[in-house]
Amino acid sequence: MGKYVSLRNRVQAVGLTDTGRVREHNEDSIAADGDLGLFVLADGMGGYNAGEVASGIAVKTIVNLVRESFLAQELDGIDKATGLHRPSIILRDAIARANKIIHQTSKSQSQCEGMGTTVVAALFHDNRISVAHVGDSRMYRLRRDAFEQLTMDHSLLQELVDRGFYSQEEALRATNKNYVTRALGVEPTVEVEVREQPVESGDWLVLCSDGLTDMVEDEDIHLTISTFGGNLDTVARQLVQLANDSGGRDNISVMLAQVVELFPARRGILNRILNWFG
Repeated sequence: MGKYVSLRNRVQAVGLTDTGRVREHNEDSIAADGDLGLFVLADGMGGYNAGEVASGIAVKTIVNLVRESFLAQELDGIDKATGLHRPSIILRDAIARANKIIHQTSKSQSQCEGMGTTVVAALFHDNRISVAHVGDSRMYRLRRDAFEQLTMDHSLLQELVDRGFYSQEEALRATNKNYVTRALGVEPTVEVEVREQPVESGDWLVLCSDGLTDMVEDEDIHLTISTFGGNLDTVARQLVQLANDSGGRDNISVMLAQVVELFPARRGILNRILNWFG
């Protein structure tokens, strides 16, 4: 049976969330399980305090369900329909479940009507990372000196870029950045985008809300990591400070993870024998 390896000493991580300079309260939520190598960031929206409720439900539900599934399920194997490994399916299903709970809560509690949240999540397992997201919260990777966005926003602006109405450069200056085309809680079901990436020792992963990326350009995020990379806490604080110095018009959340050692999954003797003949 594929058992999870505690990643607490193999993936160093830090998270920071800040109200920013304009908003009265923080509707972002972050959560992590260092043993599982699970990191979740959500950016809530919809009514006074309701966005905070939606993002809080999202991160709590996802962390709890993934934790329960890792303890209870066989982790080896690939889903034939999607080609995804089982941990990716566990993460996708946990986000889908969070969507259902948020939607039901918004329908049953009048003060939560219309609430929703974006989400981006990373799950490390067996020398790879599962990346799942809904909306415009993002994940980036810094590998050696290459800084790359791993998620593609579910937003009206990104659709216009994809269809050729805007160039990427024009999109940076556009004013309609925050209209998302997909979010948790808005509909009874949601399509969760999931992809897998191999991991290398030394990789940096950055999860962030649009409160960072609307205020700070990608090159400056890259430069901040390169400059202060010896200390994850300093990098996180500097990124939040940069966003606030640029106006801080939204809540700002950032989670950083650095792979310091690879983490192949433990496998039982039966799996090892089958792999010899695979």
